[in-house]
Amino acid sequence: MNDTSGAALRGALGLAMKAGRLRSGNLAAETALKNGRAQLAVIDCEASDNTKKHWSDMCRARGVPMVEVPQLGRAIGRESHMTAVITDPAFAGMILNKLNKNPDFGG
Repeated sequence: MNDTSGAALRGALGLAMKAGRLRSGNLAAETALKNGRAQLAVIDCEASDNTKKHWSDMCRARGVPMVEVPQLGRAIGRESHMTAVITDPAFAGMILNKLNKNPDFGG
């Protein structure tokens, strides 16, 4: 990952957070996913294998894409948060676009 691409992704995640279009933390994110508001699930690369499997299964069942990114909590200003969902389709598209241009990120 180069620093420019990482900065662009962190900027997009931070912007979604500031705009109120991102729900972070396991409970808030899972509630948004189950209520059908999630457009994209974002998981920290450092999350446990159990967390990744749990989220992968939930997203697959609901047809919501899931991506892994480094330092999610740092990007959104919540260091301890390992999970988040984007609730706005435009922000989800912007983040996916940043990831597609930078294949070093997981997904």
